[in-house]
Amino acid sequence: MKVVFAGTPEFAACALRALIDAGFEVPLVLTQPDRPAGRGMQLQASAVKQVALEHGIEVLQPLSLRIDSKDPQRALEASAAHERLLALDYDVMVVAAYGLILPRSTLDIAPCINIHGSLLPRWRGAAPIHRAIESGDVETGVTIMGMEEGLDTGPMMLIERVAIADIDTTGSLHDKLAALGAGMIVEALRRLEQDALPSEPQPEQGVTYAAKISKDEAKLDFTLPAVDLWRKVRAFNPFPGAQGSVNGTVIKLWEAQLAEGSGQPGQVLSADAQGIVVACGMGALRLQQLQKPGGKRLAAAEFLKGFPLEGLSFA
Repeated sequence: MKVVFAGTPEFAACALRALIDAGFEVPLVLTQPDRPAGRGMQLQASAVKQVALEHGIEVLQPLSLRIDSKDPQRALEASAAHERLLALDYDVMVVAAYGLILPRSTLDIAPCINIHGSLLPRWRGAAPIHRAIESGDVETGVTIMGMEEGLDTGPMMLIERVAIADIDTTGSLHDKLAALGAGMIVEALRRLEQDALPSEPQPEQGVTYAAKISKDEAKLDFTLPAVDLWRKVRAFNPFPGAQGSVNGTVIKLWEAQLAEGSGQPGQVLSADAQGIVVACGMGALRLQQLQKPGGKRLAAAEFLKGFPLEGLSFA
């Protein structure tokens, strides 16, 4: 079976490695263009591109797949990619966190199967892992689905569930789901080879959308209940990192627990080696890992040595 793979971040790279290790032929990979990253803002290849190059797989990085794009450069790149796909004569395209919308012209070439990090139809869209944690979901999972023009609306082929632990962050849950999805897509393609991969439409009830995470969401509002802020701290780790400010200094908040206590929202109730307890609109939050601008992530005890917080408030 010839598999064209489309994906960009590490979530997708896990699946690509699994397909290669399972012996599937992957003649072509589509991924996002190289982006500036790191302190030096040097161009960096995506995780998927790095895996492809390690295995000598051809890589295409079009800005768009829409051959009818009004942008001449995007239309040119899309047309070139489209012609390459038509010439390849592959059996299936596997898509995982690609970051580009597949137009009808691409979907019509061969079946397209998506690895989605949620229990569809809950959390269709760009940030299903973040939103599941932020909303207090007790479980999530991975859905293998057929692709169509709607946003994650296609029929479901395989679905597996994973409990969300109280200690899970988006980072830790991402790793669990990436590994799960990698195994599931191998199973799905093996079933497809045997013509034994049934699908069923998504239910009409329970549809939610996982909007892309923006940096503007990082600032915490301490008038909210502590439980809401606790979920946000976990959901925004590792990106964009929850934030609070003290006397105009922005502090990133990476780890927290629920705590007992009350006071004016944002008021630091106690600050010691066990953590920094901050009053919220309801209840309190114990901050356990923090980061000053330009500094490293530090446990509360180490952070307080260089940034005492007793008697201060988070804005």
